[in-house]
Amino acid sequence: MLSNILPIWALFIGIAMITLGNGLQGTLLGVRASMEGFPTTTTGLVMSCYYAGFLLGSLYAPKMVVKVGHIRVFAALASMASAAVLIHSLFPQPVIWGMARLIAGASFAGMFVVAESWLNGQSTNEIRGKILSIYMTIQYAGFIGGQFLLNLASPKGYALFIMISVLLSLALVPILISSVSAPVLEEPEHVGLKDLWNVSPLGVFTGINVGIAHGAIWGMGAVFAQNIGKTVTETSIFMATFVLGGFLVQWPLGILSDKIDRKWVIAGASGLAVVIAVLGVFFIFDLSTLIFVFGGLSLPLYSMALAYTNDHLSQDQMVAASSSMVLIYGIGALLGPMLVSVFMSIFGSSGFFLIQILAHAAVGLFAWVYLVREPEIRRADHAAFVSVPFRSSPMAAALNPEIHGKEVSFPPAQKENEDSTLP
Repeated sequence: MLSNILPIWALFIGIAMITLGNGLQGTLLGVRASMEGFPTTTTGLVMSCYYAGFLLGSLYAPKMVVKVGHIRVFAALASMASAAVLIHSLFPQPVIWGMARLIAGASFAGMFVVAESWLNGQSTNEIRGKILSIYMTIQYAGFIGGQFLLNLASPKGYALFIMISVLLSLALVPILISSVSAPVLEEPEHVGLKDLWNVSPLGVFTGINVGIAHGAIWGMGAVFAQNIGKTVTETSIFMATFVLGGFLVQWPLGILSDKIDRKWVIAGASGLAVVIAVLGVFFIFDLSTLIFVFGGLSLPLYSMALAYTNDHLSQDQMVAASSSMVLIYGIGALLGPMLVSVFMSIFGSSGFFLIQILAHAAVGLFAWVYLVREPEIRRADHAAFVSVPFRSSPMAAALNPEIHGKEVSFPPAQKENEDSTLP
């Protein structure tokens, strides 16, 4: 295994630098927006621009890589992301920040596409699962570490913005000097959203709703913490604890969903997340404890939605479906900051957890309906659970041998499932 990992050490180091910078940037901007006195709804719109850019980057980066190659695209996008970060510090104005966030989102998505497709090209079927596990761990660790970098300097100054720029610049070094050749990238197939809905309504519905819920936290979590009087250190702990909960609980919950009907796990995790969010509305119990448990229940839902969707697909449909699921999740994440900012403007800080209650309750109710309407999938027909990085591009799906394929063809729904499909 070590002999397989050593040739791609440069990619892992580059990914670590990118996630550290990305993790720090999102929280830093939320804190700085509060300090600058941006209205809550304005901050929500600004933060949503990142996800608009991320969607664009995920869609168009593969086309750029096909034309000019991995290294050139990665270098160009890292430079753009680095410049966008510095623009935030120079011009703390909502319109300029929105444009910079759009550029940053597209750049980060493109860098993830390059890194993930490169990892895929260097992996064999025997080690893809292990490579994905390392990649996922680096992403989680990088995001958590980025939160604590927030404490190294004052968010009011330039130092933290410069630090992010330096991290993104350093991410280029190991990749540019690497002796590993970049693979030839074939542009991935895409599955229409209507086709995916016909195959797995619960998977699609869960994907967009958890996208809303998670986008609300990534985009406005720091603003919420600032609004309730948290210090910068406490804000960084709040954000890091959410991710840590998801990281620690993802695998146990995923294993459970492989052993029993996934609908039970999706419904149960969503229902418990609603209970925790209700406690958050009334600030019952320690907030860090609540957000840790909430992250453990909420973050794995996207991976379970993807696994549930794969349960209904053949092997050669899964990569394209995974790409569409990322698009669905991204649409939800785009809406999340805007919706939660409106809720926080109307209901105050409690609006932060109210949007979580609505999103998770919707998923839970939909899953409970399916428990009654849809027959249980035989365990032998389950696709293996894959713990997907929370900010991955469509390329991440191809890293796992359980969801690797090329041609895509969605046949009409089988006769025995027609009566169990919701309108």
